[in-house]
This record gives sequence, C-alpha cells and structure tokens, in this order.
Amino acid sequence: MIFGRFSSSAENRQADHQRMYKRACTRVAAVLLAGVLVGCQADDFASGPNKHKAPVSASIKRKMADLNMPSTSPIMIRIFKEESELEVWKQTRTGKFKLLEEFEICKWSGKLGPKFKEGDRQAPEGFYEVTPALMNPNSSYHLAFNLGFPNRYDQAHGRTGSHLMVHGACSSRGCYAMTDEQVQDIYALARDSFKGGARSFQVQAFPFRMTPENLAKHYDSQHLAFWKMLKTGYDHFEVTNTPPAISVCEKKYVFDATPLVDGVPFRASAKCPAYEVSPRIAMAVAAKQNRDSEKFETIVARLDAREERKQRWEDRQSQIAEVLSFGDEGTEDPVAAASEAAAAETPPTAVSNAESPAENQPVEAAFAANNESRSSSTANFFKRWVPFGPKAAEAGVGPIATDVVPAQKP
Repeated sequence: MIFGRFSSSAENRQADHQRMYKRACTRVAAVLLAGVLVGCQADDFASGPNKHKAPVSASIKRKMADLNMPSTSPIMIRIFKEESELEVWKQTRTGKFKLLEEFEICKWSGKLGPKFKEGDRQAPEGFYEVTPALMNPNSSYHLAFNLGFPNRYDQAHGRTGSHLMVHGACSSRGCYAMTDEQVQDIYALARDSFKGGARSFQVQAFPFRMTPENLAKHYDSQHLAFWKMLKTGYDHFEVTNTPPAISVCEKKYVFDATPLVDGVPFRASAKCPAYEVSPRIAMAVAAKQNRDSEKFETIVARLDAREERKQRWEDRQSQIAEVLSFGDEGTEDPVAAASEAAAAETPPTAVSNAESPAENQPVEAAFAANNESRSSSTANFFKRWVPFGPKAAEAGVGPIATDVVPAQKP
C-alpha cells in the first residue's frame, strides 16, 4: 500500500515536470516566432516594395524636435569629397537652415575635380537641383536620387554624363554611395520636404570644405579657378544660412542675382544681363572673401618659401653627392672646376696707385711664433742672468764686483 502510494506520487511529479517543460517550450517558441514576424515586417518595410515609404529614424526625429524643425520643411545637401562627408541641412521655423545630420560617404568615384565626360567615372562637382522626378524608389542600390548632371553650367562646357546618383549599397561608379541605412534617412527627409510643398532641394558638391587653408593646399591644381567660383556659392550660404539662388551666364555660376530688367533671363552661354545682388549679402560675402583671400595668400607664400628651401636643399645634396662620387681616374674634380669657373667669371679689379701699398713697405701681419723663436727667447733669458758659456762675454755678462768681504768663520 505504502509502496503504491509512493509510486503514484513519483509518476504525478514526472507528469507535472513534463507539462511545465512543454509550456516553457511553447512560450519560447511564441517569442521567437513573434521576433521573426516583426523582423520580417521591418525588413519588408525597409527593403521591400514599401522601403521608400519608411519614416526617418527615431534619432533624426529627436534632432528635428530639438532644433525646432518641422518634419516637412525644405532641406539642402552639401557634399565634400576629400572629407568623405555628406551634410543634410534643414529649415527651422525661423526660416534659416541648420545642420541636421552629417553622414560619412561610403564611397565616391574618381578624384578631386569636376566630371568631364561620360565614362570617366568621376563624381561631379557643382550646384544641382533635385526634383521629385529625379527620386528613384526602385533603385537597384536600395534607394537613390539623380543629381541632374549635366546641369546648365555643365552643358555650357560640353560635359557629358548620365545617371549620376546619391544611392545606397556602398558601391560607386561615378556616384556618391552611402550605406542602405544612411540613404534610407536621406531619402525620407527629401520625400517629406516635397510633402511640405518644396519643388526641389539643392545639392552642393565640393572637392573639400572651401576654406582658405584647403584652397592653399591645392593652389597648384588646374581646377583652382573653378573651385574659387564654387567657393563664392559656398560663401553665400555660409553668410546667409539659406541656399543661394543659382544662375548661369557667360559659362559661369552666378549666385543670388536678380536681373535689373524684368523678363531678361540668364542664359548659360550668353552674356550676363545687368543684375544686382542684395547689398547686405554682397557686403557680407565680400568681407568674408577678403579675409579668406589674405589668409590664402599668406599660406601660399609660406608654402612657396618652403618649396624654395626644399629645392635648395636638394640641389646642395646633389652637389655633395657629386663631390663624394669623384675619384674615378680621368674625372675632373667638380670642386676645382667650380672654383676655376668662378675665378674666370670674376672680373679683374683695378686698384689705383694711391690705394696700392708701396712695394717695400712693411705690412703688419698676425702670425704664431714657431718653436725656434720660443727656444731662442729661453736661451736669451738664461744668457742674461747666468754668466757661463763661450759667448758670455759677448752678451756683456761678467763676474760681479763687490767691496764687502765676508767674515771668517770661527
């Protein structure tokens, strides 16, 4: 009886353990399944057919709230090749633009300088306007928008190219490539600005941050004049915190310009019409450019001096190497040759009779006494005070005469 009771109790405990194990497994499976479903839904939203509808990330939303930026306000993008940075600026409720986010460019193609022709795999530089028609939600590189290259300036200079994008997938052949996560936020910010009524957003693509230090570093580039023109547009934004109005005439960019005659447009290859820039903006830009120009000239002068010193050092090292390598039989001594050449090039100097010394006139000269003079001085000393030797008489030295007679010793 007692044995049966213990046996039944053990069986019940085993059954309870099995039920508890099954319930735990069921809960774990449910949690894992929920996670998988959520992951699939997020992936479908970010990478599937609805990826272009994904909202901006939570971190970007918090920044917009902190900076007093409406979610649908206009944006502007600045790209810096050398620093591999893409900035998104967004309009605040004050009407000015503030920096919202900096993204590290994953890859960009080519080198510093503008794009010239189709197939050169060069990422463009300049000022571009992106409209809703240039947005590509079905890009093979996650999401993308076309820069609109060639613009009017590029066309005026005969530059060719197509499908120059900012896109994801971190792969570039003439484009600016971002990661998928980065381009997701950039695309969403652009899309929301169109929802707010913006007809386009401006993209400013620069070789580097347009500071006098960076320009001086590349002062010997063939693109310097082009970059200085881009810097003018850069300066307009720096002093106003508002994207400048872009025009093109006489094959150059013109910024924040208003024609003086209504109805007279700017034509890229034609002569610029009479125009004006707001005096407030013009004065602020001129003041900044004057400061930057002075700093640029100072740095360039310093760099030139450094290059000159470097060249002199290299020339001197080359001359030393030639001297050290001299010694081969039949080789002319470069030092002697240089001395002879210098002597040959030096014209004879005419000296007047009045200035030339007399032939037999003694000339004072500094010299070190030799050992013989020192030894003769020592001998003369002894001859003067010690009366001995065959020539004592000649020296005028004799016995000492005295009247004092010493007392005899007891």
